[in-house]
Order: sequence, then C-alpha cells, then structure tokens
Amino acid sequence: MIQEYSEDMVKDLGEVTPQVSLKEEEYRYTPKTLRDKVARKIVHLSAECADFLFRERYGHRAIVLETIASVPGMIGGFFQHLKSLRFIRDDRGWIRALLDEAENERVHLLVYSELARPTKFERFLIMFVQFFFCIIYFLLYLFSPKTAHRVVGYFEEEAIHSYETFLKLVQDGVTENVPATELAKSYWGLKEDARLTDMIIATIKDEMVHRDVNHRFANDKEGTRMWS
Repeated sequence: MIQEYSEDMVKDLGEVTPQVSLKEEEYRYTPKTLRDKVARKIVHLSAECADFLFRERYGHRAIVLETIASVPGMIGGFFQHLKSLRFIRDDRGWIRALLDEAENERVHLLVYSELARPTKFERFLIMFVQFFFCIIYFLLYLFSPKTAHRVVGYFEEEAIHSYETFLKLVQDGVTENVPATELAKSYWGLKEDARLTDMIIATIKDEMVHRDVNHRFANDKEGTRMWS
C-alpha cells in the first residue's frame, strides 16, 4: 500500500532541524574532508559498475538501483529511532524524513518495474547486492553517520545524472515515450495524458530532495552524534 504522496515528503521536511535548503537544479557537493572524499570515491566506483552492467538500459538500471536506494533511509531511521529512545529526547524530525525517503525510493521501484521487468540475472543481482549493502550500510551508520549520509548524498547526485541521461534518450526518441503508469499518475498527481518523460522529471525532483537532505544531515554534528 502506498501511504505517502511525493509532496508529503517535502512537507514533512518543514519539521526537520536543521532546516534543509532545497535546490531545484543539478548540484554537486564539493568534498571538504577525507571522509567526504572516501564517500565520493565509493559512489564513483559504484556508478562505473552500474554503467558497465546496464549501459543504456536505464529502465532496468532504475529497478536494480532503487532496490538499494530504499535501504539507507530505513536504516538511518532505525538508528535515529533508537537514539531518540536511548536519550529520551526528540528526533528533530529526522525519523520521518528518513522513512519518507525510504518509502519514496520504494515507490520509484514499483513505478519503473511496471515498465521494465527485471531479468533472472537482475533478480539475483538485486538479492546479492541488497544483502551485502544492508550489512555494509548498517555498520557504516553505526560507526560514522556523517559518512553514511554523505555517501547517500553522492549516490543521489549520480541518480539525478542517470535519470537526466534517461530523460534525454526519451526526448531524443532513442527510448519510446510510453504513457505513464496509473501508479505514477496517482503518486505524483500527474495528468491523465502524462508520459514517461513526466515520470522521469518527477523522479529527478524527488532525488534532488534526497540529495539535499542527506548532504545537510551529513553536516549536522548533533544529528550525527549517536552516543551523546
């Protein structure tokens, strides 16, 4: 069941401290520390692997990557929930923001899976990568929440670039601009005659929100301090 609309995700950010400034354009965070540089390198290598595996099969690329993209918000929300219980204090809106992110990425998966069904190899890849990514991200958030959020921020930058490339292929006629699915029209409030291009544009806007949220969270000392 889809419980959240895309617009609600942005509304919930109004309750978050520190305030998140959203940028509606392509933006790349410049690494300032060794931690940032390590995070960006991890994402860069992951993006190269995705390029090798999927090339211009962006529908299938979206399905596999969204199964992974749904993980960080859930794990981050879990740790922030425990922190709030442990110190008996408010979470400053972080839990809802992170769970909204996880739900939003899950909907992206469901939307694009209606357009491109994953192959047997891709289903195996999903299970394999998700298993190890869950463990790695859990440990990363446990020991360095700042790095964890920075990694996600950089992942979102790559996701935006990937979807923008996908959008250009559709606009250039390389990929057919098929009608938007009913789920996409319902979730994003798209018009009845909406097409794949409208879905991709809506997805890019969502990913921009996740990018800005995670880079802002990575810069917040109080929110990323888990044991005091």
